[in-house]
Amino acid sequence: MKSKLMFLGALICLFTIPAAAEDSKVEVFGEYSYLRFNPSLSFVNSRSFNGGGGGLTFNLNKYFGIKAELMGYGSTNYTIPAGTVIPNSNGEVTANPITTQANMFTYLFGPQVTYRTPKVNVFGELLFGGSNSNGYANIASAFNGVGGNVATGTQHPFTMGLGGGLDVKVSKNIAIRPIELDYILTRYTNPETLTNNQNSFRYTAGVVFYLGR
Repeated sequence: MKSKLMFLGALICLFTIPAAAEDSKVEVFGEYSYLRFNPSLSFVNSRSFNGGGGGLTFNLNKYFGIKAELMGYGSTNYTIPAGTVIPNSNGEVTANPITTQANMFTYLFGPQVTYRTPKVNVFGELLFGGSNSNGYANIASAFNGVGGNVATGTQHPFTMGLGGGLDVKVSKNIAIRPIELDYILTRYTNPETLTNNQNSFRYTAGVVFYLGR
């Protein structure tokens, strides 16, 4: 009986060790990223940010890992039309159109859960960290001289990301990430809202490299 148990244990080891060896310890990725940013100001509509970055995921086991990422964005120019009411006590309006531009940088980390198949990995994530943007500062600068009262300075608020995506394996060590969708919460201060929450959405796509098998 003892010899049978030993034989069974040997078989289990034989099949589980190669399977474990197929799971990479570290996933390194580089991505293009599109962020649809909602400034939460009544006189500024949502704006498009294009950029990219990268990071890594350290896998603690087959299903659970810790992800860290850095992303940078530059926005397209945005025009605030003439006749826009400036948010201050004087009730002033813009006499001429105002054009602003902004950038953003995010740094997030947190848990990632992955369901793995031979060809496709599907993952979900909950990331926390911070970001910074000069968007509100640039709007304030544009309003200088016409009574603008908008939050100034580059801010570094709490930022959160919630979402997921999938990786399609093209070889043992490389996968294509065709889609990752995330809800992004930022907390930039502005004079018009009580919560100071901006609810934005992000699309990313790129390449993943599997290391440390």
